Amino acid sequence: MSPKDLLLALVVVLAWGVNFVVIKVGLHGVPPMLLGALRFLLAAFPAVLFVKRPKLPWKWLFAYGATISFGQFAFLFSAMYVGMPAGLASVVLQAQAFFTLGFAAMFLGERFHAQNAIGLLIAAGGLALIGLQSAPGGGAQAMTLAGFVLTLCAAVMWALGNIVTKKVGKVDLVGLVVWASLIPPLPFLVLSYFVEGPQRIVTALEGIGGSSVLAVVYLAFVATLLGYSLWGRLLSKHPASQVAPFSLLVPIIGLASASVLLGEQLTAAQIGGAALVMAGLVVNVFGGWVRQRLAAAR
Repeated sequence: MSPKDLLLALVVVLAWGVNFVVIKVGLHGVPPMLLGALRFLLAAFPAVLFVKRPKLPWKWLFAYGATISFGQFAFLFSAMYVGMPAGLASVVLQAQAFFTLGFAAMFLGERFHAQNAIGLLIAAGGLALIGLQSAPGGGAQAMTLAGFVLTLCAAVMWALGNIVTKKVGKVDLVGLVVWASLIPPLPFLVLSYFVEGPQRIVTALEGIGGSSVLAVVYLAFVATLLGYSLWGRLLSKHPASQVAPFSLLVPIIGLASASVLLGEQLTAAQIGGAALVMAGLVVNVFGGWVRQRLAAAR
């Protein structure tokens, strides 16, 4: 990978890692379902006027938009709204890698390898350690059980979206993201109307502050359009085995940015759980490569 592409990969990691802090900031002034609607309205328009629609049936655009775009962020925004810390959210959301393995085995017939099972067990131990933590005292950042469960639901929806992406095959990822962004605004607005209420919508829009506006702009243009377009470019130029490991840096940036920008603190058990999740991801990503190297050396 050239220095330029390495820099682009780090830009994506930084954009997606800080994304969790930005969500927290946005939720301070805008309720979660309305925030989701604004994010994807801005991601879709005016980009949809200039980006060519990918050559695939609308049902796949709908499936992608309903899972990765609407489902994932409806759950994630709600989780962070009800008390999931930004840093821990960035870690727990990575459970999507293991949900993806399970769904790929169920729906695509892909095999589950030894390193996948070992990585899953390690990460599951970490998630259990995080989930068992009640609101910590001593100034540590509180975490609600509802927030933890909703974040896992977001990971499930991301994983289902990954299966949709595998089913559609090679396609312009930027076009897929832009056109699929047409799907979430309506269900987000319907949920916002019935769950958050019309009065709250009006109040939030009339009193929206600069930080919330910047948060929506960041989520739409930086996290969604810039992040996915650069990621798609890297995947088109380099093997997935070279690009995918960079995603392991996202929760590290998420934890660090949440600590620095939001003052979030974790208990020793939460730090240990996060470390186990990361270790499980590393085993899952690199375990096969290590196994092949050991077999070749015999």
